[in-house]
Amino acid sequence: MPISVSKTDLSDVILIKPSIFEDHRGMYVETFNEEDYRQNNLNIKFVRDDVSTSSKNVLRGLHYDNKTWKLIHCMYGKIYFVVADMRKDSGQYLKWQSFILTSDNRHQVLVPPGFANGHYVLSDHCIFHYKMSEYYDPENEKGVKWNDPKLNIFWPASDPILSEKDSITKLL
Repeated sequence: MPISVSKTDLSDVILIKPSIFEDHRGMYVETFNEEDYRQNNLNIKFVRDDVSTSSKNVLRGLHYDNKTWKLIHCMYGKIYFVVADMRKDSGQYLKWQSFILTSDNRHQVLVPPGFANGHYVLSDHCIFHYKMSEYYDPENEKGVKWNDPKLNIFWPASDPILSEKDSITKLL
């Protein structure tokens, strides 16, 4: 099933819209096909898949490293997803963009190395899928405070539920 690939406001960040097949039995979507990616010049080798679940008002992030490509989508529910350019040599350093990812639209965001990402849960519950190009390496992991004034990201909440790790992340 073919995919639709679109550029976003952030260079190298790509919005992917997979084909969805629905009928009276339900829905079918192919979330990744290496050949579709190759045909769109997206030659990324993914090595791991992670899934997280969260409840309404949970905010995860902002997290990034300088090695890992991430393919992100919301398997169940609705999230406000943010990507921010943390590459100091980029002409878009500290610029960000948000996306609404839902289990209805099935949109995916391909996040390159050097871009922080985080999400805020809008629905009662969500299941969030990450496809990664690198194995987990805590030595390479970086974080940015979700409400850092230098980023000035709009979030649809002022007092989200955070992990201890995300709540103590330093400002830039």
